[in-house]
Amino acid sequence: MFIYLAYRGVQSCRKQGHDTVFEVAYYGYFLVGFGSFMFHTTLKYPWQLVDELNMIYTTCLMAYASLSYSRPANHQIALGIFFSLFCAGITVYYHYLQDPVFHQTVYALLTVFIVFRSIYSMEFSLRPSLRKSEEEHRLERKKQNLPVLSKEEQEYENKRDLDILKELWFFVVFGITVFVGGFGIWALDNTYCSTLRQWRRNIGMPWGFVLEGHGWWHLMTGLGAYCYILWAIHLRHILNGDQEHFRLVWDKIYHLPEVVRVSEPPAKGNGKIANGDMKKLN
Repeated sequence: MFIYLAYRGVQSCRKQGHDTVFEVAYYGYFLVGFGSFMFHTTLKYPWQLVDELNMIYTTCLMAYASLSYSRPANHQIALGIFFSLFCAGITVYYHYLQDPVFHQTVYALLTVFIVFRSIYSMEFSLRPSLRKSEEEHRLERKKQNLPVLSKEEQEYENKRDLDILKELWFFVVFGITVFVGGFGIWALDNTYCSTLRQWRRNIGMPWGFVLEGHGWWHLMTGLGAYCYILWAIHLRHILNGDQEHFRLVWDKIYHLPEVVRVSEPPAKGNGKIANGDMKKLN
């Protein structure tokens, strides 16, 4: 599933014109799935490292994409060096320690950080009260002779962005629920492994597969991670001010969600850099 979703993600990035950093993230997502497949096929330790360490690398890449957005080039370079050294340190230490708890702890902390960071960016970019785009704020700027939208234009933008925010919150809650649910099933599978194994033997195949907690963990965390990358892609377009031109499409529950380009966004100025516009946000 990881490999198929990674393929779909890369194709979508190229077709819809998403930033290159997300295409790279999908390649990392692919390596997680490929490493997991090879490890379960061969039970060789190096493939376990490919599987588990790429989870760290891809999450660090998403953290870099979030933290470096709209920053000056020297800040982006500094963050890139920091995350490269961080990943190298984690790789060496984990190879030496070979403790799954260490890997799980680092991955969990990174994931929690980047999710809350993305929620912060989403709220302050879309909620009118937080970005100070309500009528009282418009009138205050007007008194100061600052450029303002008309009341109708401001109301349109606020309604549009609140609708997007509602849609994104549903998507975020779904992704987090699936991801955390996968970890919960994995924890139960570890705790009650012998009991579940006996139940599978008693039930027999094919229904015994339903109690394969480790398999559900792969499916659910893979889907949750895919949802997070999509969320980050949509959020990037919102930060660029292009929410009119890109839309999160998920018309049926059995279809894969996708961020699609519905119209051509305007060309950016010379401030455009590798990982976002030079305009400072928040």
